[in-house]
Amino acid sequence: MNNVMIIGTSHIAKQSVNEIKTAVSAWKPDIIAVELDLQRAAALMSEEKSKVTLAMILKIGIKGYLFAKVGQFVQQKLGKMVGVSPGSEMKEALNLVRKEKLEAAFIDQPIQITLKNFSKYLTWKEKFRFFWDMVKGLITPKKQMREMGLDQFDLTKVPGKEVVKKLVNQMRKRYPNVYRALVSDRNKYMVRQIVKILRKNPDKKILVVIGAGHEEGMRELLLKVDVV
Repeated sequence: MNNVMIIGTSHIAKQSVNEIKTAVSAWKPDIIAVELDLQRAAALMSEEKSKVTLAMILKIGIKGYLFAKVGQFVQQKLGKMVGVSPGSEMKEALNLVRKEKLEAAFIDQPIQITLKNFSKYLTWKEKFRFFWDMVKGLITPKKQMREMGLDQFDLTKVPGKEVVKKLVNQMRKRYPNVYRALVSDRNKYMVRQIVKILRKNPDKKILVVIGAGHEEGMRELLLKVDVV
């Protein structure tokens, strides 16, 4: 796997943008693989808001649609706090593809499948648990942050590996089906895409740009794969 470099990013951290620039300049990859599907990549680069129809909502499920909207709202709010638009690091990676005349690979599972699975997997138990966690977060936010190990969290930087590992493990424990839909299934999908690229381009260097929460799981899966 010497011809694969993985960068785990934060979607609202300027640090991630700089890390990608440095990696492209110093390591000189042939291919940049990003945690996007083709539809999300097109929307990100055009900065156009896609129109959502009732048919689309029913197709992915109401739970999946609401989760996507809440996640989008939170990321936008946090992005404004640090002055970085959500997804800036992915956009920078794709801009560098154009600038350096590299190949782009969109390795993430189509968003409709992810949200549909989210709607299908989510249980009532996890819904109530999520609601209760939100209530506790509103009543005692500082205590919640301490319990999660985020009391010293800096939004402008990518979280340390131990912090990411702790958050992912908490998610897997408290919301196993959410973890499956948003992390585990997508890790497997993205690793399969990377393996396909490696087999097709054995002599090319691949820079993989993914969210920090996917990095450890994908590294473990890649090490188990026989690429040849």
